[in-house]
Amino acid sequence: MIEFPEGVYTFYVYILTNKNRTVLYTGVTNNLHIRLHQHKTKTNPNSFTAKYNIEFLVYYEKFGWIQQAIEREKEIKDLSRNKKLELIRIQNPNLDFLNHLFQQQF
Repeated sequence: MIEFPEGVYTFYVYILTNKNRTVLYTGVTNNLHIRLHQHKTKTNPNSFTAKYNIEFLVYYEKFGWIQQAIEREKEIKDLSRNKKLELIRIQNPNLDFLNHLFQQQF
Protein backbone atom coordinates (compact mmCIF):
# COMPACT_ATOMS: atom_id res chain seq x y z
CA MET A 1 0.00 0.00 0.00
CA ILE A 2 1.25 3.48 -0.87
CA GLU A 3 0.37 6.29 1.56
CA PHE A 4 0.38 10.08 1.25
CA PRO A 5 -0.62 11.10 4.82
CA GLU A 6 -0.59 14.92 4.46
CA GLY A 7 -4.33 15.41 4.02
CA VAL A 8 -7.10 15.59 6.57
CA TYR A 9 -9.25 12.98 4.85
CA THR A 10 -8.54 9.56 3.42
CA PHE A 11 -9.12 8.63 -0.21
CA TYR A 12 -8.50 5.34 -1.94
CA VAL A 13 -7.72 4.40 -5.50
CA TYR A 14 -8.63 0.76 -5.91
CA ILE A 15 -8.69 -2.05 -8.45
CA LEU A 16 -11.42 -4.67 -8.40
CA THR A 17 -11.85 -7.86 -10.34
CA ASN A 18 -14.42 -10.60 -10.80
CA LYS A 19 -14.34 -14.11 -9.33
CA ASN A 20 -12.25 -15.49 -12.21
CA ARG A 21 -9.94 -12.45 -12.28
CA THR A 22 -10.69 -11.80 -15.95
CA VAL A 23 -11.89 -8.18 -15.72
CA LEU A 24 -10.24 -5.22 -13.97
CA TYR A 25 -11.98 -2.06 -12.76
CA THR A 26 -10.27 1.03 -11.30
CA GLY A 27 -12.09 3.50 -9.06
CA VAL A 28 -11.65 6.16 -6.39
CA THR A 29 -13.55 6.63 -3.12
CA ASN A 30 -13.31 8.21 0.32
CA ASN A 31 -14.79 5.12 2.02
CA LEU A 32 -13.58 1.80 0.68
CA HIS A 33 -15.71 -0.21 3.11
CA ILE A 34 -18.94 1.35 1.85
CA ARG A 35 -17.83 1.33 -1.79
CA LEU A 36 -16.98 -2.39 -1.70
CA HIS A 37 -20.40 -3.07 -0.21
CA GLN A 38 -22.03 -1.07 -3.01
CA HIS A 39 -20.17 -3.11 -5.63
CA LYS A 40 -21.03 -6.41 -3.92
CA THR A 41 -24.74 -5.60 -3.59
CA LYS A 42 -24.91 -4.06 -7.08
CA THR A 43 -26.33 -0.77 -5.82
CA ASN A 44 -26.32 0.42 -9.43
CA PRO A 45 -27.53 -2.68 -11.32
CA ASN A 46 -26.81 -1.13 -14.74
CA SER A 47 -23.15 -0.35 -13.96
CA PHE A 48 -20.11 -1.97 -15.56
CA THR A 49 -19.17 -3.60 -12.25
CA ALA A 50 -22.65 -5.09 -11.79
CA LYS A 51 -22.76 -6.37 -15.36
CA TYR A 52 -19.46 -8.21 -14.99
CA ASN A 53 -19.83 -9.18 -11.30
CA ILE A 54 -16.81 -7.13 -10.29
CA GLU A 55 -16.62 -7.00 -6.49
CA PHE A 56 -13.24 -8.36 -5.38
CA LEU A 57 -10.54 -5.95 -4.21
CA VAL A 58 -7.04 -6.85 -5.43
CA TYR A 59 -5.20 -3.53 -5.05
CA TYR A 60 -5.51 -0.16 -3.35
CA GLU A 61 -3.54 2.98 -2.64
CA LYS A 62 -4.30 5.45 0.13
CA PHE A 63 -4.12 9.25 -0.26
CA GLY A 64 -4.66 12.28 1.93
CA TRP A 65 -5.80 14.55 -0.90
CA ILE A 66 -8.60 13.91 -3.40
CA GLN A 67 -6.62 15.62 -6.16
CA GLN A 68 -3.80 13.09 -5.77
CA ALA A 69 -6.24 10.19 -5.75
CA ILE A 70 -8.02 11.37 -8.91
CA GLU A 71 -4.70 11.93 -10.68
CA ARG A 72 -3.54 8.44 -9.74
CA GLU A 73 -6.85 6.88 -10.80
CA LYS A 74 -6.42 8.45 -14.25
CA GLU A 75 -2.83 7.17 -14.47
CA ILE A 76 -3.89 3.64 -13.63
CA LYS A 77 -6.85 3.71 -16.02
CA ASP A 78 -4.47 4.68 -18.82
CA LEU A 79 -2.28 1.61 -18.20
CA SER A 80 -2.60 -1.49 -20.33
CA ARG A 81 -4.03 -4.60 -18.70
CA ASN A 82 -0.53 -6.10 -18.45
CA LYS A 83 0.82 -2.98 -16.73
CA LYS A 84 -2.10 -3.01 -14.29
CA LEU A 85 -1.38 -6.65 -13.47
CA GLU A 86 2.31 -5.80 -12.93
CA LEU A 87 1.27 -2.99 -10.56
CA ILE A 88 -1.09 -5.28 -8.63
CA ARG A 89 1.49 -8.05 -8.34
CA ILE A 90 4.02 -5.74 -6.67
CA GLN A 91 1.76 -5.63 -3.59
CA ASN A 92 -0.40 -8.70 -4.18
CA PRO A 93 1.57 -11.35 -6.14
CA ASN A 94 -1.25 -13.94 -6.15
CA LEU A 95 -4.07 -11.48 -6.82
CA ASP A 96 -5.64 -12.49 -3.52
CA PHE A 97 -8.98 -10.91 -2.68
CA LEU A 98 -8.44 -8.18 -0.06
CA ASN A 99 -12.05 -7.29 0.80
CA HIS A 100 -11.62 -8.64 4.33
CA LEU A 101 -9.27 -5.72 5.08
CA PHE A 102 -12.21 -3.31 4.82
CA GLN A 103 -14.99 -5.23 6.55
CA GLN A 104 -16.61 -3.72 9.62
CA GLN A 105 -15.06 -4.92 12.85
CA PHE A 106 -17.56 -5.51 15.68
